[in-house]
Amino acid sequence: MTAYSPTIVAIATAAGRGGVGVIRLSGKNLQALAQILSGGKTPRPRQALYTDFVDKEGRAIDNGLMLYFAAPASFTGEDVIELQGHGGPVVMQMLLHRCLELGARLAEPGEFTKRAFLNNKLDLAQAESVADLIDASSQSAARMALRSLKGSFSQHIHTLVDSLINLRMLVEATLDFPEEEIDFLEAANARGKLAHLREELEGVLAQATQGAILREGMNVVLVGAPNVGKSSLLNALAGDDIAIVTDIAGTTRDTVREQITLDGVPIHIVDTAGLRETDDVVEKIGIERSHKALQNADVALVLIDPSEGLNAKTEALLSTIPSNLKKIEVWNKIDLFDMKADILRETAAQQVSKSGANTVIRLSAKQGEGLALLKEELLNIIGWQGESEGLFLARTRHLNALNKAKEELENAAIHGYDNIELLAEHLRLAQEALNEITGEFTADDLLGVIFSRFCIGK
Repeated sequence: MTAYSPTIVAIATAAGRGGVGVIRLSGKNLQALAQILSGGKTPRPRQALYTDFVDKEGRAIDNGLMLYFAAPASFTGEDVIELQGHGGPVVMQMLLHRCLELGARLAEPGEFTKRAFLNNKLDLAQAESVADLIDASSQSAARMALRSLKGSFSQHIHTLVDSLINLRMLVEATLDFPEEEIDFLEAANARGKLAHLREELEGVLAQATQGAILREGMNVVLVGAPNVGKSSLLNALAGDDIAIVTDIAGTTRDTVREQITLDGVPIHIVDTAGLRETDDVVEKIGIERSHKALQNADVALVLIDPSEGLNAKTEALLSTIPSNLKKIEVWNKIDLFDMKADILRETAAQQVSKSGANTVIRLSAKQGEGLALLKEELLNIIGWQGESEGLFLARTRHLNALNKAKEELENAAIHGYDNIELLAEHLRLAQEALNEITGEFTADDLLGVIFSRFCIGK
């Protein structure tokens, strides 16, 4: 029994012109609709039918392929029809209108995938990976999203849950049969099982954390005085002339954004307006946006001219930076001062830092000296350990659930054996947290948020 009955329809291909355009329908008993749309032809399940697509007068709107997938052997678990016609916007809209005339309604964003989830064709982690695969910003992210879509992440979660269930059975047996002479927990080495479970969870959490880095990347903001070389550094990192570079102070009057990829990790860089006193209205707006960009940053690159240090505006801005924001102090233009590219950390950095940063890098954006040191340090700061086959493209909610389960298992190990009922409760809460990842225990409002972020047609 499928969870939905109304037939939904959407254009599944991207907006604009293309060689092929696809319209997708999902619902109950769609073979009759397919016969009307094809002018009386009967599509066979899982076979391509070349046909005209006709309007209510029997006139051809377009011709192409019709594919029919009978429930439950389809993506959504319902009857699914795909119309593959010519990819012109007008033709696609005419076909869409015809499907609406035949009783379908427009699908909401993510509704096809939501039906697949509700009809047990995908679990929630797999459903989310559909959107992650579409939105992947690097080849590494795409590979890991596909791995999750195929169930790799979910299988690890299911394995953890199965181990938890077995452990809970021992605890419940101890609670239900207190008069028995046998100690179920001791006999089954429950402590050892819990220790092994915690170790397995730590491994999954480590892989998921790395996958989250690959999915989310990091936000880097360049700040500093005018003409210190922020735009030159952005261009050097991007390998292209993204920002205008001149000797005129105030050339960058607004924030300039660019994404680069380092070892598969997306790095979102914001080049901010140079911080100085100015009467220029537009430049003032750009400086205000610099302040806002820092509030959403993971790392601030504080650029300094070695001969000048910080100006008053830069010092004032740095005083407003969130205390947890990591800073890298970058001494640019070393080619003008006969300095070598190098990196200083911790005590050595603090002895020379002008901004209180724990890392100081000396480089030349113009010559490219020291760029490799900066790229390496950016990945170090975010905690990236390099791509491996075991990574999962995890989301923040997945990490929150894994950390919650980890906390409950830690509490079970520390406090549980003095109170069996408390042990049972910690194990139950750990299982509940893990089940949230795959959607076996998920609030309806969370489902609404997750699927609303999908594109229409998925």
